[in-house]
Amino acid sequence: MKTVNIHEAKTTLSQLLAEVEQGEDVVIARNGVPVARLTAIRPAISREPGLWRSYPGWEAYVYDPAVLSPMTDKEIDDEGWP
Repeated sequence: MKTVNIHEAKTTLSQLLAEVEQGEDVVIARNGVPVARLTAIRPAISREPGLWRSYPGWEAYVYDPAVLSPMTDKEIDDEGWP
């Protein structure tokens, strides 16, 4: 991790950004005390909906909407909720 002072960061910002794009982190310091870090923004991981279905044990899964339905007053009392 490279450390530069504010003055150097202002004068060489384009070069520092090029280094960040290559994967290096740059710490910007004021009088030798770190105050900020330049890091690359990485793209979000692409995910494919339904991928969990390829895991073993999920072949026979059947969605039951009752699982997420509100509890009845009797169910709440049976569970011991106030």
